[in-house]
Amino acid sequence: MGGRIVRGAAVSAARLGVAVLVGAVLTGVARAEPTAVSAPDGSHVVSSVEGRTWTEMTVYSALMGRPVLVKVLRAPDDSTPAPTLYLLNGADGGVDRNWADATDAAAFFADKQVNVVIPFGGEGSYFTDWRADDPALGKQRWASFLTRELPPIVDATLHTTGANAIAGISMAGTAVFQLALSAPGVYRAIGSYSGCVRTSDLRGQAVVNAVVTSQQGNPVNMWGPPSDPAWAANDPYLHAEQLRGTAIYVASGNGQPGAFDTVDGVRGDLVQLTYQLLFGAPLEAIANVCTRQLQDRLRELNIPATVDLRTTGTHSWGYWQQDLHNSWPVFSAALTR
Repeated sequence: MGGRIVRGAAVSAARLGVAVLVGAVLTGVARAEPTAVSAPDGSHVVSSVEGRTWTEMTVYSALMGRPVLVKVLRAPDDSTPAPTLYLLNGADGGVDRNWADATDAAAFFADKQVNVVIPFGGEGSYFTDWRADDPALGKQRWASFLTRELPPIVDATLHTTGANAIAGISMAGTAVFQLALSAPGVYRAIGSYSGCVRTSDLRGQAVVNAVVTSQQGNPVNMWGPPSDPAWAANDPYLHAEQLRGTAIYVASGNGQPGAFDTVDGVRGDLVQLTYQLLFGAPLEAIANVCTRQLQDRLRELNIPATVDLRTTGTHSWGYWQQDLHNSWPVFSAALTR
């Protein structure tokens, strides 16, 4: 099995390299030579390709033993150090749609002095460190990658201030809390859009199981069986007290169709509209219940947080783009304090 994994990783890396090179030729951009930028554990930049808007970096994760695609939008003024905002994709890891192509992130941040970093991959992983390698998903060490491996590389590659914020949608809306708890101080602010932060009660476990298995993974390899203490240990709801001092923005709709659940709202994409109404509506209704629970918990602990409970909205990108816009003042204040 080990030989097959190694050969598969080599083939994947080769395919990625070819894709990057072909993409550079087709788009008329220059392929940068691999740099020596690395993290203390040996993670390093394999290649960097400057696109018209986004820079595509391939970062080798020593802990996961594989390359990770990372898209970077540099701050407009490279002569002045800038903070960094990490944006995490959802359960599909950005394969289908992602922050770079499903939102106006590039245009929105064009005049804002901040670096924007979007890691790709982590399908069904909850961006956490799994206790066991998964037959379908492989070795998952995403929490370590996002707190120990990638930030030092970004800081060494870009002109940064060292101040970070992180936001994510759906599955990643849970992960941002877990990341803040696992590595205090790495992220000054977190944004959760349509997430379900409580993970160890019956509803939370059902949500986690559904997300992980949708990507062919086995949740037992992540936190063990449902009775395992690891479920509670990774439940931000139970450890919310430790979030004190972190700027928090949380948002969700309620599943009722809104402005982005119309033909015009999806730019005529009837397949997308059907998905939002049939699947995005109930998913967002669940996220709404989770968000209200979290709001009550933070109020109980007297922990400041901005909570936006929208009166409409399904589990879809139009609303997450809106959430990103609305949460930026919270991130900006935390990143520049």
